[in-house]
Amino acid sequence: MDINILYEDNHLLVVEKPVNIPVQADDSKDQDMLTILKEDLKVRYNKPGNVYLGLVHRLDRPVGGVMVFAKTSKAASRLSDVIRKNELERKYVAVVRGVPKQKKAQLTHYLFKDTKKNQVFAVAQNDKRGKKAILDYEMIDTDGELSLLSVHLHTGRSHQIRVQLSTSGFPLYGDQKYGQHVNKPGQQIALWAHTLSFPHPTTKEIITVQSFPPKEYPWDLWTI
Repeated sequence: MDINILYEDNHLLVVEKPVNIPVQADDSKDQDMLTILKEDLKVRYNKPGNVYLGLVHRLDRPVGGVMVFAKTSKAASRLSDVIRKNELERKYVAVVRGVPKQKKAQLTHYLFKDTKKNQVFAVAQNDKRGKKAILDYEMIDTDGELSLLSVHLHTGRSHQIRVQLSTSGFPLYGDQKYGQHVNKPGQQIALWAHTLSFPHPTTKEIITVQSFPPKEYPWDLWTI
């Protein structure tokens, strides 16, 4: 499988994750990003033995877009520190059902993940199981039925954008898990990791990399 490489140096590998590819090996036994990219590095650089590639953040399987991996353990450690300090800026584009009442807002929820069901729920603030989740969104455009949003993630909770938008009354187009009442089976979720910005693990220079969703419905309703 060809993976689009967006940026690469001795420390980092930034790629465009295709939709419906798991980030790492799981029970499905399907091809996963880590295995594909390690094999690619092994072949391109003619490396013997195991190739190191550090997974420092994730994208849900149905979501496509920009991802950064670490090519050394030192880079992985420093990138993990960047994430812990909330210095990794993550922006997404999303197509949602309906029109948000507020064109621009910050959403705060407390999310609980049921690991047995692999499903996340918004719970009360005083529920000890909940972890605080924050995002900003801004509506870019709407056709009255679907709306295009820019989403800036402040925390990295599991299924965060999907649950927060659905809980707020405008679920993602195509989301079968958190918008099954308005979406049909087979529709592809319209959430795309658009921009990653972070300090380089060695030079500290700010690296900004963008990825754009495919020119197909519903993305092709707008110019992104």
